[in-house]
Amino acid sequence: MGFWDYLSSRHQQLLTDALQHASAVFQCMVIATVLGILIGVVTYRSGWAAGLAITSTSTVLTIPSLAMIGLLIPLVGLGVAPTVVTLTLYGLLPIVRNAIVGLRGVDPSLVDAAKGIGMSRPARLLRVELPLAWPPILTGIRVSTQMLMGIAAIAAYASGPGLGNEIFRGIASLGSANAINQVLAGTLGIVVLALLFDAAYVLIGRLTIPRGIRV
Repeated sequence: MGFWDYLSSRHQQLLTDALQHASAVFQCMVIATVLGILIGVVTYRSGWAAGLAITSTSTVLTIPSLAMIGLLIPLVGLGVAPTVVTLTLYGLLPIVRNAIVGLRGVDPSLVDAAKGIGMSRPARLLRVELPLAWPPILTGIRVSTQMLMGIAAIAAYASGPGLGNEIFRGIASLGSANAINQVLAGTLGIVVLALLFDAAYVLIGRLTIPRGIRV
């Protein structure tokens, strides 16, 4: 069976896997973004705290994703849980690092001006610092998403959702008629999803970043 014939015969299952893959990455990115920005906000004013945050989140990336999922299975079981925990942890570093860099890069004179007109600390953070730090934060989110698209495929090892199931089925049946088609379909599906997510981030950037501070 040719590749296009395989896609035609399996399009419903492939679409379901793609939607599950995109949903898993999206939900984990939401969690990682919230946690990453919070960590950045809490630590960026202190050199040692910021260093600890970056070192801690970067240490996670030294653990092979397959090993991470394997270690989590005895703790949280199979399926969605190890996928969510793994993807969220792997997604933190670029967001934490860029949040710290972005917040530290805000012009102090702007913060002082906001303080001078009576803005409280939370108001300065929400209305001055975070909006100006948003471009590098968004870049961190884009980088994290691209990483998680590939890492999410490993979730199939723990019966997780997504296109990794197609890839693992192909690898498990190497030598059969459709093995290469399965691996190729899963891989290309992940690439297409990554491009679509990145296009969405470009649009978000155009809608949320003033022209004068776009990078």
